[in-house]
Amino acid sequence: MVNDTNVKWHEHQVSRDKRESLNGHKGCVIWFTGLSGSGKSTIANALDHKLYQYGIHSSVLDGDNVRHTLNAGPGMLQETHGEEFAKRFGLGFSAIDREENIRRIGAVAQLFAEAGIIALTAFISPYRIDRDRVRNSLQQGEFIEVFVDTPMAVCEERDPKGLYKKARAGLIRGFTGIDDPYEAPLEPELTLSAANKTPDQLADEVIAYLEQKGICRPNRAGVTVIPAEAQPRSANG
Repeated sequence: MVNDTNVKWHEHQVSRDKRESLNGHKGCVIWFTGLSGSGKSTIANALDHKLYQYGIHSSVLDGDNVRHTLNAGPGMLQETHGEEFAKRFGLGFSAIDREENIRRIGAVAQLFAEAGIIALTAFISPYRIDRDRVRNSLQQGEFIEVFVDTPMAVCEERDPKGLYKKARAGLIRGFTGIDDPYEAPLEPELTLSAANKTPDQLADEVIAYLEQKGICRPNRAGVTVIPAEAQPRSANG
């Protein structure tokens, strides 16, 4: 990997296995992907709340929230950092900006996982290659791709932000599902059919998967049962 010779990787005294042992569960990245209005953020928040009730350490990285901070657009950055900075570092919604948006989020989510936390990301993340890059940056089994498979018609009917209506009217360009593609996962770990189920029901499906894979095993009394000792990791784990 080509890198600046002055930039060195530093190992830490507290290992990931020790952090996971302290937390009582493994860290991982649960990557919700789907069309705008499919229910990604709602399900992620319902899952986060349930995990919190069970004493499991998790955190939600939401597409809209992150674009207020880490991945702010040029308009927001110009107010605080000036025009030149905003042009260089602000992220819009072009294909290349979306790629960088997901790259940054993937890096942050990986840090959460390495700290023994379950990172819940809720992003359209329309391009398969971008999601696969995040997957490949993690160890086997640590990237859990969850396809929120809600029909376009249902997403348009919900349209909580009125974005589909604007896109249909030509007021928004490059809108995923209208004039920009959404590449659905080919082999996601989970597919959630969100049209006729509640967010709580869908969150329970994800928790069942986590239990099945031994990532966490919460009992329903709100006490986390510590899973079996984590398997040895490779040097970059």
